[in-house]
Amino acid sequence: MASELQALLADGKLAGAWTLDGARSSVRLSSKSVWNLVKVKGRFTQVTGAAVITAAGEASGTITVAAASVDTGVKKRDDHLRSADFFDAAKYPDISASVTSVALKGDGGDATFSGTLTVRDQTRPLTVSGKVAAPGTDEIALDAEVPVNRRDYGMSFNQLNMMSTDNIITIHAVFTKA
Repeated sequence: MASELQALLADGKLAGAWTLDGARSSVRLSSKSVWNLVKVKGRFTQVTGAAVITAAGEASGTITVAAASVDTGVKKRDDHLRSADFFDAAKYPDISASVTSVALKGDGGDATFSGTLTVRDQTRPLTVSGKVAAPGTDEIALDAEVPVNRRDYGMSFNQLNMMSTDNIITIHAVFTKA
């Protein structure tokens, strides 16, 4: 698949503006609580994004989630995650991942995404491995797991030291030609 993708990039067929298809994309989170005994899973229900691929095959883009759209299925927990203890969604409504470069590796669609992650107005460098697929010239899908230590972004709340500060954000992003 990567060879096909590399060929599409090389001949400029993927060049142009791309828009995230929010209905087919997802941003999920997972963490552990109760002294690592309980896995907490959730998702963000409002996801937007855009990307650009140059004629030379260089890609960049941004995926943004509304912090207030976090949904773990437990209203009390979701309200707490939206509060100043965590996302502080009223003050910092957006969480964004900006990718400045994508490096394809091998023939299996493996890639390295480099850029930044911004949470609560704290921006940190980001480099993660993932997968890229282009089943034609009108759609591109990206998949990556982003390890995040929430303390790096000013979220240090941890009552009785029950919650892990290490979290995983799982991104499945489908972009279509704009």
